[in-house]
Amino acid sequence: MTATYDYLIVGAGFAGSVLAERLAAELGKKVLVCDRRAHVGGNAYDHADAAGVLVHNYGPHIFHTNSADIFAYLSRFTAWRAYEHRVLASVEGKLLPIPINLDTINRLYDLRLTESEVAGFLAARAEPIATPRTSEEVVLSRVGRDLYEKFFRNYTRKQWGLDPSQLDAQVAARIPVRTNRDDRYFTDQFQSMPKHGFTRMFENMLDHDNIDLALGADYRDVRQRVKFRHLIYSGPIDEYFDFRFGRLPYRSLHFEHKTVDREWFQPVAVVNYPNEFKYTRVTEFKHLTGQQHAQTSVVYEYPRAEGDAYYPIPQPANAALYAQYRELAQSVPNVHFVGRLGTYRYYNMDQVVGQALTLYKKLAGAESKNREGSDAALGRSRVHDQSGRQPLLQSI
Repeated sequence: MTATYDYLIVGAGFAGSVLAERLAAELGKKVLVCDRRAHVGGNAYDHADAAGVLVHNYGPHIFHTNSADIFAYLSRFTAWRAYEHRVLASVEGKLLPIPINLDTINRLYDLRLTESEVAGFLAARAEPIATPRTSEEVVLSRVGRDLYEKFFRNYTRKQWGLDPSQLDAQVAARIPVRTNRDDRYFTDQFQSMPKHGFTRMFENMLDHDNIDLALGADYRDVRQRVKFRHLIYSGPIDEYFDFRFGRLPYRSLHFEHKTVDREWFQPVAVVNYPNEFKYTRVTEFKHLTGQQHAQTSVVYEYPRAEGDAYYPIPQPANAALYAQYRELAQSVPNVHFVGRLGTYRYYNMDQVVGQALTLYKKLAGAESKNREGSDAALGRSRVHDQSGRQPLLQSI
């Protein structure tokens, strides 16, 4: 007998798992979650490596949010370890704070500027650009040519395979520049790591009698074997439509994991390399997890053009191509597209959770409206005969 589900959800990452949990736990829906990978958690998947160190398989994932609601929701499935992320950049033989702050300037140029003086220092070097349209123009208008060349240009070229002058302004607009000594990479109100790892959090989220998992299974095969009323799709939207308008460009990553036979490898979790090295950054996971271990594990991150889709490339032509797919998606009944790949946008983890919770509320509202309509129709169709027999259901 063919299994029947209310919802088939493609992807066991944040978007798919949040929606599966809400639909199953709150609405009592029968849900099947499938994923090509043999694990839950999507790119946030973590596991113990051969040395016993907890590592993030697909590069570092650091949770941060300003939303109390999102933090409270995820707290149902994990305890937290307080963690504030700090990043250093290897520039001219020095490890300097990034985002650029007062200490970055003073240590790079061997100065002793104060907070009030560093603003003037940057203003004197910034290039006046009224309306920055590219990432290059955003950075030049903030910090000038020298800091742009030392910290941003080559890193961006490695990361995206494009010069900053070819990338939308939004890429660099995400990166702050500070005139104080705040060396935190993020300033969100809630900054924590799941105490027992992301994978455990996802496993707790999906541990419900109404949720079935099909891991290591392609959606195209799964949909042939089951029946379902609704589809939630967090895979690449262009792939869903068989690349009808062409492929949406993505940037991919290659990860080189290594175990080092000493307790610590570097002073912070992440060191960026905006220079001639082929890798963009090195992550040491014990800083993130708080794990104590005699050895340590690191990952070198190499951006590349081919491979799994990680980052939508923000260029006007790509946005126009996605708009064609989005318009096509709006014409398909009972199919909902979510997540980075489903909506071709770069989202932080909390933003994906927020998007999923918003879609859940929309779906719950539609379910409620349908029930009310059905109840009203049922009430209108009940007819009692004069003998007092049970009501008969008749069509209207």
